Amino acid sequence: MEKLGRLSFSPPVAHIYNPLLYAATQHDEYLTSYGGGQKEVLFLGMNPGPWGMAQTGVPFGEVGMVREWLGISGEVGRPEGEHPRKQVEGFSCRRSEVSGRRLWGLFRARFSGPEQFFARFFVVNYCPLLFLDADGRNITPDKLKRNEQEPLLSLCDEALRRTVAALAPARVVGIGAFAAVQAGSALAGLPVPVGRILHPSPASPAANRNWEEKALLQLREQGIEL
Repeated sequence: MEKLGRLSFSPPVAHIYNPLLYAATQHDEYLTSYGGGQKEVLFLGMNPGPWGMAQTGVPFGEVGMVREWLGISGEVGRPEGEHPRKQVEGFSCRRSEVSGRRLWGLFRARFSGPEQFFARFFVVNYCPLLFLDADGRNITPDKLKRNEQEPLLSLCDEALRRTVAALAPARVVGIGAFAAVQAGSALAGLPVPVGRILHPSPASPAANRNWEEKALLQLREQGIEL
């Protein structure tokens, strides 16, 4: 965390949110409640969404899903230098992150409770930071300047390797191309196969047409049954 804080980013990056700091209580609850034991599959996202993890501290953490299915809530702090159109309201946020609603909705529909899901699986993000430009638009990590991207990805690679060492998953599944590519690079040489499913973002036309069915098919092709 200290190393992340020493990184610097130039325009177009104008705002940086780190929910591991201002939503630390909720993030720690997620880890302690559900992150114990060996996992069959580690699902890996890219970085926080403004209406998901940025609000709740939980990866793909759509407010309703986190509160009602994962049972995590409470007061969330505020990042420094918020953009006025992307303010952190925590569990009072009325915006719904579609990606998170789709992902956790898929899991909720197939397990009797979160304990049954997390006995086999876990979900993390590759990068913990949300980047916004001066107009409040997302800047994903792959769009950062190369000289600013490389030290960030190096730290994220290191964190992913530690996570894999702790959870000992049989497989890592990237949610979207970026996460899968970065996992493949970070875990090169380790006996952990890396797969991929379609990202549930509404920005993807393919995800807006039967995303759940496509994701389930991709998982089955990798030998994973929910």
